[in-house]
Amino acid sequence: MALEIERRFLVTGAGWQALAGPPQPLRQGYLAASADGVTVRMRIRAADQAWLTLKAAADRQGLVRHEFEYGIPVEDAEALWALAPHRLEKTRFSVDWPGGDWVVDCFAGRNAPLVLAEVELETAHSELVLPPWCGRELTGESRWSNARLAAEPVQSWPEPERLAISSDFL
Repeated sequence: MALEIERRFLVTGAGWQALAGPPQPLRQGYLAASADGVTVRMRIRAADQAWLTLKAAADRQGLVRHEFEYGIPVEDAEALWALAPHRLEKTRFSVDWPGGDWVVDCFAGRNAPLVLAEVELETAHSELVLPPWCGRELTGESRWSNARLAAEPVQSWPEPERLAISSDFL
């Protein structure tokens, strides 16, 4: 069974940029998302790759999830994008930092200026040295999941919460 073991953090500075690989523009459309964390998502990277992904919680902390991902034709993904009731766009950067596979996502549109870091781990108990540009841990907080951000973008949040995100990053 495919498992994703991941921790998420609010990014609080630009120090990651010196460690980042090339930008990967991503579009994600959520075809279904349930209150218990089951999601069906399509993702298009640039204009040449697309996937259909199913996710479901595997633990109560939100650290481990079942993840099933399948490559699909870009044309099919574009059709699913048009059908998706909730969407988001972001640019992903792979980041060279020890302890796991790090990425930083810079959200666009109604989720800007949000910047999140994610690290995929070998095990749920893997030791992790946090980079200085990682702030508050968001692992397991459903409000910060991509599915929720697609349905309830940052720009729809109350002003004090939006301003807190901006001030954390600057």
